[in-house]
Amino acid sequence: MGARWARSNTRESTTRNPDTPGVNTLKSRGEYVEVALPVPLHQVFVYSLGGLRPELGDRVLVPFGNGERIGLVVGFATKTRLAKVKPILGVLDSKPVVTSTQMELAFWMSSYYATPLGIILKAMLPSFLTRIPKEMITLVDRSPVDLDSRKGKIVQFLQDRGGTSTDFLKRQLGLGPIRRDLRSLVTEGVVDIKVQPPEIAPVKTEKIVTINKWFENLGELESLLGRAKRQLEAYKILADSGGKIELAHLVKQAGFSRGVISGLENKGVVQVEDRVVQRDPFSDIPVPNKMEHAPTGDQAKAIEAILESYEKDKGTSTLLHGVTGSGKTLVYVEVIKKILELGRGAIVLVPEISLTPQTVSRFRARFGNQVAVLHSALSEGERFDAWEQLKSGERMVAVGARSAVFAPIKNLGIIVVDEEHDSTYKQNEAPRYQARDVATVRAVKEGAVCILGSATPSLESWYNKERKKFHYISLPERVGGGSLPPVQTVDLRKELKDRKSELVPGRDVSLVLTTALKEAIGDRVSKGEQTLLLLNRRGYSSFIQCRTCGGVETCTKCSISMTFHRSRGQMVCHHCGTSKKAAVKCSSCDSSDLSFKGMGTEQVERIVTETFPSARLVRMDVDTTSGKWSHQEILGRVERGEVDILLGTQMISKGLDFPRVTLVGVINADVGMHLPDFRSSERTFQLLSQVAGRTGRGSLGGEVFIQTFLPEHYVLQATLDHDYLGFVQRELSQRRNPSYPPYVRLVNVVVSSPDKECAADNVEAASRFVPRVTREMSKGGEVDMVGPAPCPIEKIQDRWRWHFLLRSASISALNHLVEEVSRNFKTKGRDVRLILDRDPSSLL
Repeated sequence: MGARWARSNTRESTTRNPDTPGVNTLKSRGEYVEVALPVPLHQVFVYSLGGLRPELGDRVLVPFGNGERIGLVVGFATKTRLAKVKPILGVLDSKPVVTSTQMELAFWMSSYYATPLGIILKAMLPSFLTRIPKEMITLVDRSPVDLDSRKGKIVQFLQDRGGTSTDFLKRQLGLGPIRRDLRSLVTEGVVDIKVQPPEIAPVKTEKIVTINKWFENLGELESLLGRAKRQLEAYKILADSGGKIELAHLVKQAGFSRGVISGLENKGVVQVEDRVVQRDPFSDIPVPNKMEHAPTGDQAKAIEAILESYEKDKGTSTLLHGVTGSGKTLVYVEVIKKILELGRGAIVLVPEISLTPQTVSRFRARFGNQVAVLHSALSEGERFDAWEQLKSGERMVAVGARSAVFAPIKNLGIIVVDEEHDSTYKQNEAPRYQARDVATVRAVKEGAVCILGSATPSLESWYNKERKKFHYISLPERVGGGSLPPVQTVDLRKELKDRKSELVPGRDVSLVLTTALKEAIGDRVSKGEQTLLLLNRRGYSSFIQCRTCGGVETCTKCSISMTFHRSRGQMVCHHCGTSKKAAVKCSSCDSSDLSFKGMGTEQVERIVTETFPSARLVRMDVDTTSGKWSHQEILGRVERGEVDILLGTQMISKGLDFPRVTLVGVINADVGMHLPDFRSSERTFQLLSQVAGRTGRGSLGGEVFIQTFLPEHYVLQATLDHDYLGFVQRELSQRRNPSYPPYVRLVNVVVSSPDKECAADNVEAASRFVPRVTREMSKGGEVDMVGPAPCPIEKIQDRWRWHFLLRSASISALNHLVEEVSRNFKTKGRDVRLILDRDPSSLL
């Protein structure tokens, strides 16, 4: 990653390829370079070369405003209309960090998601590659200067200092902008400014002791070492180890002091050097026996079909629709194996909550150290090592969450998107990309194959399959002849009616364990089998309400109630993170008669523990998995049989394969069913189907109990019968009129401001701007606008939010409209933000 601050070479220059914006061919490069910067402006910035010769995809340090920025070279130009052009300050890479195909993908994403190119490129790279470097100022001429002037104060401050950063100097002097003064001092030869290259992520090293001089004649060695017997012993151990060993091993395991090794070093017998250690936090994970399972007939057909499509039609995508337990992972592994044999690499995307050690070990079992893991929970150094290994070609398989779609795989041949329906593949901050869609586009650009796997495919992927855009392969049976577990609903209305005689008047009622579910759990505990309990709501109670005035404790920054967390004794906003001490009196009327409404996983944990005091229960949600390896610790205990009941939110619904889990209980299936979002039914069906699939995977079988107030709802009926096709047909009919995806594409246009009226005024102005653009389009009337209106959650983090929807069956029409809005609509007022969320996963 060596930086180039001044260099000369004879590389051929390049000009822009007219067929691929931003991509250059090896011809005449010209005098200017086009740089994309991570700033919210839809443009690239032109700089002169300044004697340097960057390549397309290089990081460069450039002056910007009153400071410096790191940008990416995206093109070259032979001329410019600018009267004055600043030079680039340095080239930070010996080889480009972004390849030409990645650059093409970035240009597509910038256009489709209406996001500045620099922000897209920044998202593609590890954060340490875009750090701002330091600018160091030193005094070189101590001649007298007018000390009352601004420049004089700067010189006086530098008198007793060897070097000072620009930022520190500016803060200490309090003179405001000082760049012009510094440039003047540089011109006068008074000060010197040097830009320090940005530090890369810290490299981990270890001390290695290597024999520097071999002795065939031990007598000669003994003569050299004299009476230093310990030095002789250390040399013999080194020689027996091949002449190289870790210093830590010699000191800690072999028991030699550091002085013994230093003695050998001083006599020229050995040398001690630093060796870079590749950090791999998953290296100590137990790897199961190598996956040599023979594919079933259905699996073999799926593998053959995918490889055939790879040979005949590179760049295609295949929807692999397999029920839970059907062996989709084995299909992925066998196809990846063949692709690797052809000298090409692989990316495997899994949802963030499914990126468990268990998932990683499945791929390590087959591909060993060829696998690098990209995970947000890793340290910066660990991410650096994984990225470097992939970029260098040392490792050819990347396994990771959403952002791993940008992994710098050499000669990419396959991308797998497991659980492709999962909502976490959508990024909810700029750039707001959908990793599943980016994967299919990258596969086209790389000539790779893309596999989208799921037991409950998204309606968008199913629709693409129906329109022949995706190949389709079905795995309808579980591996080993097992069957999907029987599912039964428990009607909470009937349970409530039957229990009314037991209730104490005036007390709140939360039906947590119905009679049927309680008996089923007790049966499993007595047999030593395991149970999963799902409630997709964390905390103890959803909100605290005053019985006197009816008031609810709400977040001061968001228009939403605060959740009571009993273990912390706090009320927490799950949107902005604000917390405060749990209320003991109503904030409106000072009454102490408070009611705790709505149950969360904390409350269920207490009730289940009281009901089954001898059972070993573990709760798994965001609150219990904040530590780096919390997931691993909890799931490891489940796998070892140290847990009888695993209670959790949606994170227990995916990627888990424990044969001793014979019961799944859903505490309340109605959570999330009626949110003001067109995807709420689809998400509920997917969640229930996925968690039901966690049981019945072994010879012990399994069953599922779903507690609900809506047993007749079509989502519940489809779940009972594991009827994905029935659900899809019903859900598609619901989305046809009014039109929602997959029949149309959506853009959620959100305007926010700390001022409520300002947000409303700007969204009204934006909604008036849209019709003017559509009238000028060649195909008018193709884009439908819904709104504007306040967002369902009207205020988040002290910002008032309004929105409207743009929907159209024409991608090109939406592309044009989105580009016009992003580039030409100007908000008015202070701190007004405009968000264009293409293909939103949620409208809340």
